[in-house]
Amino acid sequence: MKRDIHPELHEVTAHCVCGNTFKTRSTMKDIAMTLCSGCHPYYTGDQKLVDTAGQIEKFNKKFKKGKA
Repeated sequence: MKRDIHPELHEVTAHCVCGNTFKTRSTMKDIAMTLCSGCHPYYTGDQKLVDTAGQIEKFNKKFKKGKA
């Protein structure tokens, strides 16, 4: 490896909006994130229900009106 061309690695504490923190290494001085393994639906098993039925009805209503 070439010398003096690589960025410095810092030991930082990453903070999530849910309150979870963990230590890691990064070239950045501070890490703030919106999702982590403690609050992400994939890891927690919780899923948010999306109102797709209302969106589909709205789509169908819009395009049926144009065909008739």
